[in-house]
Amino acid sequence: MRNYDLTNFSRSSVGFEPFFSILNGASRRLESEGNFPPCDIIKKDDANYCIRLAVAGFSPDDITITAQQNLLKVAGRKPSEAGKQYLHEGITDTEFERQFSLADHVEVTNAGYDKGILEIALHSELPETAKARKISINGGGAHKRLS
Repeated sequence: MRNYDLTNFSRSSVGFEPFFSILNGASRRLESEGNFPPCDIIKKDDANYCIRLAVAGFSPDDITITAQQNLLKVAGRKPSEAGKQYLHEGITDTEFERQFSLADHVEVTNAGYDKGILEIALHSELPETAKARKISINGGGAHKRLS
């Protein structure tokens, strides 16, 4: 995994500290989590996204989805199956936890499970204050101070 130095960006940016923190945290999470369960992140349109996780062997009751301020956590834990003797165990029952960083205005709208695939729907809605707007320039002298 590559480490990027974001110092040049942080020196010329104001208010992006949470973003740089997310990037640093994401790189640490990628190193510690590995790639299980495998997932897809899909952009359906400008406001809707979908995260799909391949969770074969896990039932919906084995999976917990938690959304909290800019973070989505998906965890899986299967109950132990005492008494089974495996000759080969290819379908894992390893516990997992995947974390996804969410932008400020992204919300989880629902989740579904079908044929071993967990699908989580996300929606982004920018408030009016976050949308671009034109700023008018007041008339008057060039040396007039704003107060």
